[in-house]
Amino acid sequence: MADSSEDRTEEPTSRRLSDARKEGQIARSTELPAAAVTIAAVGLIFFSGSYFFNKLAENFAAGFNFDRKLVFSSNLLPALFASELLQSYLLIIPIFILTVVVAIASTGLTGGYNFSLQAAMPKASKLNPMSGIKRIFGPKAWVELGKAILKFVLVTFVVVLVLNNNIDTLHMIGRMPIEPALQTAGAMLTKSALLITLALVIIAMIDVPYQRWQFMKQMRMTKQEVKDEMRQSEGNPEIKGQIRRKQREMSNARMIDSVKNADVVITNPEHFAVALSYDPNGDSAPILLAKGTDEVAARIREEAQKHGIEIFQAAPLARALYFTTEIEHPVPEDLYYAVAQVIAYVFNLASITPGAPPVQKPDPKVPEAMQFDSMGRLQTQEAVV
Repeated sequence: MADSSEDRTEEPTSRRLSDARKEGQIARSTELPAAAVTIAAVGLIFFSGSYFFNKLAENFAAGFNFDRKLVFSSNLLPALFASELLQSYLLIIPIFILTVVVAIASTGLTGGYNFSLQAAMPKASKLNPMSGIKRIFGPKAWVELGKAILKFVLVTFVVVLVLNNNIDTLHMIGRMPIEPALQTAGAMLTKSALLITLALVIIAMIDVPYQRWQFMKQMRMTKQEVKDEMRQSEGNPEIKGQIRRKQREMSNARMIDSVKNADVVITNPEHFAVALSYDPNGDSAPILLAKGTDEVAARIREEAQKHGIEIFQAAPLARALYFTTEIEHPVPEDLYYAVAQVIAYVFNLASITPGAPPVQKPDPKVPEAMQFDSMGRLQTQEAVV
């Protein structure tokens, strides 16, 4: 069942607007370009003074003043008319160029510029008679009818106003010579066109915000559509969770595999385990190769036993290393002494000879600032609390 317009309560997302733009759906006002083109053309004529109408009057009058010999020439008379038409055409070229530029510029003011091949593709919905009837009698059709009636009323009012104010001038035009008559009529038409453009501006000021509001209303989404889009753009949470689990498993597998390169594993003894590596010929601090708690710690211990790596039980030191050191990073300076005791003990065990006295196991001390409980809280802070 299709969602009704009442269900579309959510503002459109950027992806929804982008997809609509690809399909050629953008906010568009036809009244704004019409008003802009009319204003540009009439404004150019008005601010150029009487230049256009004087030149047109001259060309028009010149068409009726020619040598009578031209009438009997099949070549010269058409050439004369062609010359007059060309001059008139050249006269209106600036107006034509200005209107084209303004039309292109004003078209993109409402919803921007957009070229979409999808909008030109044939759609079955456009051939559906029921869809056509809905468009004819739908709200948009009534709005267009209202705009047409408003334009008719405003333009009619302006025309009537101009005629009432210039009735005497209209009577005089009929008794004037052709050039002054054309100039007077042109001036009167220019003023009338300016008033008409004001009416078009009023309509455009109403139509532009309406078209934007109507477009955003049309683009609104249901809550389910927003959820579906988020799921598509961000991915299914369950799948993302599975990916993260798989990544953790792969990371843990690599970490466990690195335990074979460790020199010692320090444990809690059961809940924490960290594996350390130290190069006695180098000048760097011991490196933490692996760490973990509970099941991961058990796997680290098992891997250490498999490769004959010494497991040293020192709960405070194991916790301190676990909470302060990242994998493949050197141990903190505050733990150098405690770790050095453990590593020296392990190296001494490896170098002991049969019959030699046993190596005394150290009891490494951890500074108070590095003493953590099993939750990762500093014990000194917990004591203060």
